[in-house]
Amino acid sequence: MGDAIGRRLLRPGVVAVVAVALVGFATHAWLTGRGLGVDSSIYRAGALTYLRGQPLYAPLTTGEPWAPALPFTYPPIAAILFTPLTLVPAQLGWALLAGLSLASLAVLLLVSLPRGTAAWQVALVAAVAVVLEPVWRSLALGQVNLPLAALVAVDVLVLRGRPAAGVLTGVAAAVKLTPLIFVAHLALTRRWADAGRALATFAGLNLLAALALPGDTWSFWTDALVDGNDATTNSWIGNQSVNGLLQRLTGEGGPALPVWLAVSAVVLALAAAAVRVLERGGDALGALLVTAFAGLLVSPVSWTHHWVWLVPLAGWLVRRGHPLLLAPLAALFTGWEYALTPSGAKVELTWHGWQLLLGNAYVLIGLALVPAVATLVLCRRSRRGEVGADTG
Repeated sequence: MGDAIGRRLLRPGVVAVVAVALVGFATHAWLTGRGLGVDSSIYRAGALTYLRGQPLYAPLTTGEPWAPALPFTYPPIAAILFTPLTLVPAQLGWALLAGLSLASLAVLLLVSLPRGTAAWQVALVAAVAVVLEPVWRSLALGQVNLPLAALVAVDVLVLRGRPAAGVLTGVAAAVKLTPLIFVAHLALTRRWADAGRALATFAGLNLLAALALPGDTWSFWTDALVDGNDATTNSWIGNQSVNGLLQRLTGEGGPALPVWLAVSAVVLALAAAAVRVLERGGDALGALLVTAFAGLLVSPVSWTHHWVWLVPLAGWLVRRGHPLLLAPLAALFTGWEYALTPSGAKVELTWHGWQLLLGNAYVLIGLALVPAVATLVLCRRSRRGEVGADTG
């Protein structure tokens, strides 16, 4: 039933209605001169900059007058791949990405919910997914988080054993470097050929960009990669990573870097152990989610809208027989914490008390789950040891 309902969401008629609504809304914004899709407008500006032969990593001159003067922080190949957005006004470009994101949301639900899921559970998970702050913020900004997550999820969960497995992960990593952690996931789960194809795709796309944009490629890998988002010193509330938390706690001080590296090493080690245990137990989705959330924690910058992996987590909770946990998931990740917490202009460095808890909500919840992951690993290994002893 769940699969059937999911497929109905993707029927041409339903897709057409959604598409018309998005295009109508975007057209109205365009005709009235209203801004729509801050991030999608930056993607479009980057593509226009590439087409005009201007430097990608200098201040952009191709942005919309209503959009903030943000830099283009993606690899050069992303600017090439975003060129279709230049064929339409910026607001309609947002509509294209919003439609793609909604389709990706449906794909994430399909691959995470088990076959035979009750209709009410499918509807409940879909409703929870839409109210999650990473989802609605990604849609509002015109972000690519949901499409990239869908590429990785399909690659890891659906294409396993297929000749093209790994390619979609390589494409996702080429557009935004953070999905490179899923190449490590493929290797960790002994899918060596898939990991090789992912790396080859990533390298091939970047080589193509280097041939087309040699200067920008050099600028990205030597400078913009770190400086684009103030990766090592970003204390803004939107950065919900271990590094962001430490930057806020230390006032962007020197101790943040070594502590971040140490904590990240522990998180990655526990995640690797948990992935192996879950994969051996047949829980491929659980293993993928551990990798995804470990990546969010250890990345220098993880914006709140990067946490779209909460969508397949909702499906996993239903898969494991815990639908009641959808309520706290929705309560914790709808974004209300950030509406109540002062932010911007480095005010995060003066937080105290409840502000520290609410303003670091995502990363604190993620870190709180680390002991649970460690317990899971130890318990599973203990059970295997007992079984081995009994059979010996």
